[in-house]
Amino acid sequence: MFDGFTDERVDVGEAVLRVRHGGDGPPVVLLHGHPRTGATWHRVAPLLVAAGFTVVCPDLRGYGASTAPPPRPDHGQASKRAMAGDVARVMEHLGHDTYAVAGHDRGSYVALRLALDRPDRVRALAVLDSVPISEHLARADARFARAYWHWFFFAQPDRPERAILADPLAWYSGLDPARLGAENHAEVAAAVQRPSVVRAMLEDYRAGLEVDRADEEADRAAGRRVACPTLALWSVHDDLEELHGDIPAIWRPWTTVLEWGRIDSGHHMAEDAPEQLAARLEDSWRSR
Repeated sequence: MFDGFTDERVDVGEAVLRVRHGGDGPPVVLLHGHPRTGATWHRVAPLLVAAGFTVVCPDLRGYGASTAPPPRPDHGQASKRAMAGDVARVMEHLGHDTYAVAGHDRGSYVALRLALDRPDRVRALAVLDSVPISEHLARADARFARAYWHWFFFAQPDRPERAILADPLAWYSGLDPARLGAENHAEVAAAVQRPSVVRAMLEDYRAGLEVDRADEEADRAAGRRVACPTLALWSVHDDLEELHGDIPAIWRPWTTVLEWGRIDSGHHMAEDAPEQLAARLEDSWRSR
């Protein structure tokens, strides 16, 4: 994976992040979701490098080989604001003043927070398989509870850790090496068997229902929008559109310039449809 990329550890203050980066051209940063690592982009990143971009793929704090501070009562150490600050410091460390950012799943909430908090840095945003956390929760009906039950289970104290760590590979039984690729699978499988990673991933969800939701609601109350162009993409074979209907209508109040589209894939589009995803990102970012 990531042939020709540099693989380094970057100290961002509260955490040390594993960061892969390579290429030469306009910088873009790709942020993974749960329970993945930066390796989820191993098929997309080389395509973007070939298209002329510099590509940065960190493991978010607490995920993969990145560290995280101990949990706090308010879960603020796992907030999307804290994670977005990490990404901004990584990009500063690498010498990138402005950049595009794409986030998938949990990484999309970090990407959104980065774009809202650092409009001077983010020149383009792509949010993949998501709507804002507060928008999900505002629409939480019985169908949503059945589909996203894990959000509410993961928010409980202690029980999720015990359930997952009893047999992590059974819990994450959907990790298929044929679909992920052997090296990506090995990296994720190793990560989810580490108690510190499991705890950090759960803290991500706990922060989502509390501090992250509050931060988003404060943004809406203040009338803040993403200042840069935003691309919203979602997977045809996932349930986002089935649950929430008109996805662009949800994103429009959050954005100033919005484009959108569907990817013919399951939820993990970077692994299922890398060529299609890379082409959509390249097309959107080429003029940014």
